[in-house]
Amino acid sequence: MPRDTFDLVVIGSGPAGEKAAAHAAYFGRSVALVERAARPGGAPVYSGGIPTKTLREAALYVTGSGRSHLYGVGARVDIDVALQVLRRRTGAVMSLMGDRVEANLRRHDIEMIRGVARFERRGEVVVETHQGGMRRLRAGAVLIATGSRPFRPAGIPFDDPDVHDSDTILSIDRPFKSIVVIGGGPVGCEYASIFTALGLDVTLVDSAPTLLPFVDGEISEMLAAAFTRAGMKLRLGSGGAAVERRRGRLRVSLPGNRAIHPDKVLFAAGRSGNTEGLGLEKVGVKLDERGRVIVNRRYRTTAPGIYAAGDVIGPPALASVSMEQGRHAASFALGTPYHHVGASVAPFGVYCVPEVGMVGLTEAAGGDGCVVGRSLFAANPRANIAGATEGMVKLVFRRRDRRLVGAHIVGEIAAEMIHVAQAVLEFKGTVDYFVHTTFNVPTWTDAYKYAAFDALGQLEAGAPRRRR
Repeated sequence: MPRDTFDLVVIGSGPAGEKAAAHAAYFGRSVALVERAARPGGAPVYSGGIPTKTLREAALYVTGSGRSHLYGVGARVDIDVALQVLRRRTGAVMSLMGDRVEANLRRHDIEMIRGVARFERRGEVVVETHQGGMRRLRAGAVLIATGSRPFRPAGIPFDDPDVHDSDTILSIDRPFKSIVVIGGGPVGCEYASIFTALGLDVTLVDSAPTLLPFVDGEISEMLAAAFTRAGMKLRLGSGGAAVERRRGRLRVSLPGNRAIHPDKVLFAAGRSGNTEGLGLEKVGVKLDERGRVIVNRRYRTTAPGIYAAGDVIGPPALASVSMEQGRHAASFALGTPYHHVGASVAPFGVYCVPEVGMVGLTEAAGGDGCVVGRSLFAANPRANIAGATEGMVKLVFRRRDRRLVGAHIVGEIAAEMIHVAQAVLEFKGTVDYFVHTTFNVPTWTDAYKYAAFDALGQLEAGAPRRRR
């Protein structure tokens, strides 16, 4: 059995693993990356971020959802045809993104080893390769970046062909008319709104009283209203849902003797770490109750020389954050000049219809020391031109120094727009930036200026809030 020595061994080629490996190689370190799947890229490329977002764009394009009324023309798309188009487009984008990950690894001269990795002792990773061989890799540092998978609680019959999680839902290739989505988090909201855009009968169920509990409460309410107007049925604060097949029919039972009989069920509530079979117990790496790796602020695990980053360490489980975690973890492990750079305030983007973007503090978290400015897209010229007037820009400013401390958007391109606020927040900008900046007209971002004007009255004269 060959024995190979590297500065860094990375297990997993998702966003955290790829960027950690590239960072180490960029600074001249020798790197091996182990991937058990046939192609690199991880869940964001093949079962998460990229597929979901591609499905969203394809669904809106194919159906003209929400826009046909503007011009008095529209077409009803056969769901069977739509599913074929969506699957074809999603597959093409997934293949393209996988190619780009492979190209990046080659460009940095990273040795990619396809196989299943496990620890037998600290500083050593054994790999059973897909070719049937075995390699023993020694390294000064090892990074676990194996990602996560959908949480599958007991009691949900995932062996039923019509009950899916966010991985298996992509395999649906036959038309259906109705679906119950269990979970009001990002994945549940995204899929529920995509299926609604396709004209399906969609019911979204969650035990929490609001959608996306981590976002600003007012934004959550606006999103729920937009979903309802689009035709989605919401069953929030409904307690736990039981799923079973009775007399040949799927049945989703809710408290109060309510029952729904959909064609499909999607369970999308939570993630679990991909840590089985790694032999972490042999090297002293501790896990939480969901199988996620416990790390400190330097991404170091409870075992010396072993680090972890990305979804495998838990929330927020965003590809963008995982990439930065991977770079920082590699830098802490190897001493490269990156770990001393403070982490930026990460934005959130939820790619439902309409989108949600947020960064910084919510209105509730800001409390009495903050003021809020709002600008509704109903008053924005570009939104009216596009026929997408749902939502608003909401800015939270600290009263004592006028600094922006939070921004929240629900609307057409919220996940893009939020980066303007992120930059201002990162550089400690105030309400004056938005007030004195000239934005192109008509643009979506012009809404920032009017949200700032709305807050300015309260900051300078204690004027009552006015909505625009």
